[in-house]
Formats: sequence, structure tokens, C-alpha cells
Amino acid sequence: MASSKPVPCGPCREEKVNTQADIWCNNCDEGLCSTCSSHHKRIKSSRDHKTIDIENYTSHKPLSGLFKAECDAHSQQFNLYCPSHLTPCCDECISTSHSKCPGIKSLASVVEKSKIEKSKESVEKDINSITHFLDKLVNNKSGNLKRGEQQYETIKQSVSKIRNEINKYLDHLEEKLCKEADTVWSKEKSKLTSLITEIEDRTKQLKEMQDDLKTVTNHTSKLQSFLGVHLIEQKVHLFQRYVEDIEDSESDCDIDIKIKQNDEIDKILKELQSIISFGDVTVIKIEKSLKKKTSVSMEVQKQLQELSNIQNMTMNIETRIQIDTMKKISDMICLMDGRFIIVELDGNVNLLTSDGKLEKQLLAIPGEAWSVTQINKNTIAITYPGEGVIKIFNIKTETVTKIITFDRACWGLSYSSDSLVVGLGTDEIRIIDLEGNTLKLMQVGSKSFLTRLVYCNERVIYTDNVGKAVLCGRIR
Repeated sequence: MASSKPVPCGPCREEKVNTQADIWCNNCDEGLCSTCSSHHKRIKSSRDHKTIDIENYTSHKPLSGLFKAECDAHSQQFNLYCPSHLTPCCDECISTSHSKCPGIKSLASVVEKSKIEKSKESVEKDINSITHFLDKLVNNKSGNLKRGEQQYETIKQSVSKIRNEINKYLDHLEEKLCKEADTVWSKEKSKLTSLITEIEDRTKQLKEMQDDLKTVTNHTSKLQSFLGVHLIEQKVHLFQRYVEDIEDSESDCDIDIKIKQNDEIDKILKELQSIISFGDVTVIKIEKSLKKKTSVSMEVQKQLQELSNIQNMTMNIETRIQIDTMKKISDMICLMDGRFIIVELDGNVNLLTSDGKLEKQLLAIPGEAWSVTQINKNTIAITYPGEGVIKIFNIKTETVTKIITFDRACWGLSYSSDSLVVGLGTDEIRIIDLEGNTLKLMQVGSKSFLTRLVYCNERVIYTDNVGKAVLCGRIR
């Protein structure tokens, strides 16, 4: 919204003269009349400042005000940058909060080297991706709502059908079950409706941020553009965390309401007095894999971080857990919920609690296992070199849901971006989808079996035990 209030000339106001500004200087953050603007352009220190017509400034003044070049905590101008925390700082910030941070830089040099347009495109891409995910989630939940209504009606029809086959004694049982179904569905319906409303509100906020992003570099200085993009990036990170929280919570699950009919009804129609219920209304939560593809990269800030030398790195043990096994281990992973999967060298697969105690042995997946990786909260994949297969296993239901077969021994295993990466023999690393279809191949020359590998960002890191090496390759 444009501001109707005249903007005064800053230099003239200092001289106690009330003159209306014709130009706005983003660097000086003040208005200039035509006379002062002429002087401003001739002075060496300000001739390269970015100026705009006062009409443009007043039209976008609310947006410009969001991006402060001054520290809120100390009321000082930002003039330094901490690459460790990816944040602009004032002198006081450095002395109080960043005194031990290496590589403090001049904010002016950081702004000069930054690629704001590239970062803007990255943030806009991530906003579009998150918005797409939330739109898909709303559509999914809306479909769930419609299906639930249909299931609810089916339950009532089922009750009516049973009711018509028996006598009036069952009237109160019908009423009881309908009330139970109504209560359960009303509760779940309320949850779904509230979630959809919440997501739509978040989506609206994202679209507002997207609009802000489109104008941030057109009407502000480079510093303000930098700070603006930085601020929007941080907000997008909060939305990304919100999406991740949805994925990790029960909100990502579909719910079905069904009636578990009493199997004895047909047999005991003549013994109506023994019937105490038509059945139980239950809510079944079905996991939906609505994977988002977002990664707010903070490219402008990350460009400023120095590459670390492995010789300068140190490792600190944060937690030491004594695990409940006396056998050698071929592989292990920490699950999303903090528990552990241990693959013993003899092929047994054990589930351990977060404190290392044996919870149970996964006997439903017999064979000599070697490597394990997690696909989602309740699903893992395990290689069986002797059988030449990968078995996909649901921990919750303790069932093998998929077996992927190869023409030779499969060893190391990793999961990333909806794909499995598996080491085959000594010379091939293969990327496959969860149906077993080959997506990409990488030929390698390892002297030992490809027993250990990790896949991330199109790169595979794998070990060659015989060659005494850890290697990294990009799969294209």
C-alpha cells in the first residue's frame, strides 16, 4: 500500500529546513530533495549509492522496513558477518556472542561477494516446493475426509442391514454403535478439518513471503536485499521444520474408520440375549509417503563458509551406549525414534532400545543379513549377500513387504531421496527405486567387496578394505 505522508529531505531536516524529498537513498536510508540529491551524486563516497524515486519508495516502504540494517539487541549498525552462524553482526555482537567464532568478515565484503539473485531463485524454488507439498497434503486430507464420510455412511448402512435381520431387542445396540461411530468420526473429522485449515493458513503465509521475495531485490539496496533474502530464508526454514514435523507425526497418516463386525452374529441370531455389541468402531492410521523435495540451502551464506581440512577436524564423543550383544557386528543404524537396528555377523537382525537393551530379534526375516538402512519410520531394507536379495521389512507389523532380487551378491546398502543404493560384488554400485528398477549405475574398481557405502547428494562414499581406502564418487 502506498504511503500518502510526504517524506522529508534528511539533510535539509538536519539544517532545520522543511523540504519534501524527491529521491530516496537506500544506502543512506533517508530522503533527498533535488538540491541535496545533486550534491549527493557529486560526492565520491555517495555517488554510487542506489537511489529510487520517492514514489517507488513510498509504494514499497512497508516492505523495506522489514529488513533492518541495525542490530535489535545493541542498536548498532551491522558491519560484520559471522560465517560460523551465518548471521550479520554489530561490533557488540562480536564481543559478546561471537568472540570465539573463526573467520569474522566485513559485512560489506560479504554483500559484495554474495549472489543474491541465485539465492532468491533457490528460496523461491523451495517455497514452490513446500507450497506444492502442502497443496498435495490438503488434497490428500480432503480425499480422506470424503472417503471417511463414505465409510461412515457404510457403517450406518451395515448397522441397518444387521438391524433389519433381527428383532426390536437390537434397537438399543444399533443406537449405541451409531453413537460410537459418530463420536469417533466427529473427533477424527475435527482433526482433519483443523489440520487442513492450519495448512491452508501456512500456505497463504508462504505465498505472501513469495510475493515479498519477488520485490525484495527490485526496490532495495543490495544490503537490504541480502538481509531481506536472509530473513525470508529463516522464515522458510521454520516452514520446512513445520513440514518435517507433519511428516514425523501422526498428522501425515491417513485414517480410516471401520466396523469390526462380531463374527458370531449369524450363529447366535436365536440367542439375542447374549449379544452385547454389534462391533467396535476403530480408527486405522495408514502411512502416506507424501515426500517433500525441499532443501532451503542458504546459498548466499554458505558461500562464505571456508572448506574444512580433514587434518584440522576433531571428533568428540557426545554419548556412549553399551549395546546388548556379545557378537561381532556387520552393520548398525540408529532409527528415527532413537532405537537401534543391529546386524550381527552371523546374520541375525536385532532391534535394540534407545539405551542399548535388546528389545527383540526380528525373526520374521530369516537368512544371513549383512547391511541395513532405514526408509521411513517403520520400514527398513536389509541386504542378504548369500541370497542376492534386498528384503524390505515393516518393523511395526513384522512382515517382509518386498523382495528385490539381483543376479549376484549384494552388500552395502544406503537410502536417500526415495532411492536405494547397493554395492554389487566388487565393481558395481547401483541406484534402484523401491520397486527394484535400476535408475543409475557406477562402475568401480574396488579390491574388496563393496560392504560399506553411504549415498547423499548424488555422491557415494564407499570403503575398499583390501585397498585400505575410503573413496567418493558421483553418480551421474
